[in-house]
Amino acid sequence: MIRSRLLTSATVAAGVGLGAILIPMASAASGTTTAGDAEAPKPTVVLLHGAWADSSGWNGVVKRLQEDGYPVVAPANPLRGLARDSAYLADHLKTIKGPIVLVGHSYGGAVITNAAAGNPNVKALVYIAAFAPDKGESVAALSARFPGTRLTDDPSASLPTALNATPVTQADGSIGIDLSLKPDKFRDVFLSDRLSQERAAVLAATQRPINAQALGEPSETPAWETIPSWYLVARNDHAIPAAAERFMAERANAHTVETDGPHAVQLTDPGAVTQLIENASRASVH
Repeated sequence: MIRSRLLTSATVAAGVGLGAILIPMASAASGTTTAGDAEAPKPTVVLLHGAWADSSGWNGVVKRLQEDGYPVVAPANPLRGLARDSAYLADHLKTIKGPIVLVGHSYGGAVITNAAAGNPNVKALVYIAAFAPDKGESVAALSARFPGTRLTDDPSASLPTALNATPVTQADGSIGIDLSLKPDKFRDVFLSDRLSQERAAVLAATQRPINAQALGEPSETPAWETIPSWYLVARNDHAIPAAAERFMAERANAHTVETDGPHAVQLTDPGAVTQLIENASRASVH
């Protein structure tokens, strides 16, 4: 009986001692910290490409963001129509838990402007040499508003002379037009000759065309009216003139920086793009 009591007492004592060791370990493993011990979880950064590109164009930015601890998603932009593309992205955003920093390049800017509306998780919009239309504006209308684009060298032409038009059968059976950059124009218009001819040739061969319908559709009420925005102006942009980018950034009351990059500045200057995204994250997500 005495031996039994001693064993029981020893077991209890051992259990208490082991518990004293394990409880702090469990707290540490679960990520429980006191105020000020660690930063809040970082928001998910969603990167949306524009016309004549794909998600791989963000690779340099994705690598840097991930190294800095950000969850990153770079979905494919359908490039079929502004309303359709925006609805697709809006549905995708609903699957992401927690705060979001939403980034758009070029036409992708018009898509994020619509897709973010009404989503309380989107804490910041970041425009990278991108369209930021107001209600009722189209990408085509904004493009025509400011001179200087090298998409055309003939203002009287019905189609920008840097583009190829390909007839395509659409889902409803009607015939639409897909637009792609001519290979011999790609390096100048998209990259301002900042990358080698060999790399530009690969990018031109793998570009994704955009349906002409997407460029002519009017935008809805812009999310930048209620969500803080940041804008990177590419001074050497040969697709969207820098003057147009400054106009859109100022109208959206965006926190604006400028670089000497080309239209595809995320390819040539991924560090500057990453820095702006991280600035937006720190300023808008607490």
